[in-house]
Order: sequence, then structure tokens, then C-alpha cells
Amino acid sequence: MKLKNIIKATVAAAVLGAGAATADEVKIGIAAEPYPPFASVDAAGNWNGWEVDVINAVCAAEKMDCVITPVAWDGIIPSLTSGTIDAIMASMSITAERMKTIDFSDPYYNTPAVIVADKSMDIEPTAASLSGKIIGIQASTIHQAYVNEHFKDAAEIRVYQTQDEANQDLVAGRIDATQADSIAMADFVNSDNGGCCEIKGAVKDDQAILGKGVGAGVRKGEDALREQLNAGIKKILDDGTHAEITSKYFTTSIY
Repeated sequence: MKLKNIIKATVAAAVLGAGAATADEVKIGIAAEPYPPFASVDAAGNWNGWEVDVINAVCAAEKMDCVITPVAWDGIIPSLTSGTIDAIMASMSITAERMKTIDFSDPYYNTPAVIVADKSMDIEPTAASLSGKIIGIQASTIHQAYVNEHFKDAAEIRVYQTQDEANQDLVAGRIDATQADSIAMADFVNSDNGGCCEIKGAVKDDQAILGKGVGAGVRKGEDALREQLNAGIKKILDDGTHAEITSKYFTTSIY
């Protein structure tokens, strides 16, 4: 069964760039790998979570007929540039490196990157403290780029296709620490499975790698769609919808 969830919104024409033909449907790409509490799929194949609710709200605000389209994370940008999907809303940070290939909307959330390890371990989010340790990170993420830049001379780096795989190896003791988004990791350490571990702190900010927050990715030249997404993001921020959605999942603002 194909994992997709058709968002119920008023059907309207979405202009997908200057000179492009109009279309009723906008395919919003999310990572096929579950990333709770932002996005996860239930037994019926329906996607749920904070980011899914935000996609719903942005599309409804702009009367866009959006279809959530799961794509493997490591192929999500090629899926966008090839036209398989029309936009990415999958906790993708706005970075200079990615902007060489795609454009981004304004940010719709921004949270720090953190190091997580077993509660018994005396670890800080620094190269000196992580010296000799094994760090697990998800492939093709800003966290992989950050660890390669800041910790590669101090620690052994182990790469996973999903963050869940890294988390499982952390629980099993096969790695000493992992780096990921603070909100996603807060959800993990507060779960039954992640109760062994705790957030050790945020890594030193490196905006060149970690970016300027999370935005919706669009193809180069798709200015009309980017501005439509910007308008939707602004509307849900201004009318309190963003805050209302956030309150269902988190105790503090993530914008």
C-alpha cells in the first residue's frame, strides 16, 4: 500500500513557477522514515505528527490541494529536482549548501542540535569530551555534516540510514552518543525505550552547517510556489494556528 495521506483542503490552482502550467495538486514530500513527533505513519498508512499538522494548516490557509508524498530521506532532494514532488516539508534545515541546489521558504521552526548519551556517561557536547567515543548520526543530515566537521578527529563516527536505528544502537550500547534535533531527541529520551538516556546539551552553533531553521524546499525558479508557502506560513503564525498545533506536541515554542 502506498503511504500517502490526501490533505483535505479546498482545491485551487497552484502556480508552480513562472511560465509553468497550473495544477490542482501539490505533492508535499516528507521523509518515508518515521521521525516522531514530527511525522510518523499509523497501521492504516496515515501520516500524523506536528509537521503533518503544519502542512495541513499551511495548505488550508492558501487553499492548496496538497498530497503528502513519502520519499526516502536520502533521495528527497533528487525527487524534488526531478519533479516527482513539488515541495519538501520534512524538517529540512535551510543551509547554504542545500541552497546551491534548491530554494527555501521562510522558516517554520528552529531548534538546536544536541548530543544524547546514556545517563551514566559523563559527556558534554564538545570534541574534547567526545574524544575516543563512538557517535551515531543519520546519513545525509546537517548532523552528519556537523560531526564530520567538528568531531571527526576526536571520535569514531558511525552512520545510519535513520535516526531510529542510531537510537536503537545507543540503547543497546553499540554507540556512546548520537547527535540530532533537540525536539526529536526529547521525544526519544522521554519514551520508555529511551529512558536510559538523556540530552547532554546543545552543540556549539555553526550556522553555516546547521542552517537558519527549517523551511519548505522548492525547485529553483519556483518562486510562485515558494511565495504561496511563505504566505501560508505567515498566516498560521499570525493567527495562532502554529502555536495551537505546537501546544499539542510540545511544552514550549519551537519557532
